[in-house]
Amino acid sequence: MVVIGIIIIVAVMILTCTDGAKKGKVRGGGIIMIGPIPIIFGTDKKSIENILILALGIIIMVLITTLVYYWLLR
Repeated sequence: MVVIGIIIIVAVMILTCTDGAKKGKVRGGGIIMIGPIPIIFGTDKKSIENILILALGIIIMVLITTLVYYWLLR
């Protein structure tokens, strides 16, 4: 799976470099999850909003998984 992930990342980088040179505008963002606390960064407001929604979804999924796991093993 790691090898497949690396191949996909390289393919997307190559496609972005060849496609992005024509348009001239690059947007992006990212998230670093340290436990339940997200650190969000991005290049524009729309990217940050999308990453924030993703971070909230991840936090909710982790909380639900933790509660279900706790209830089942109690």
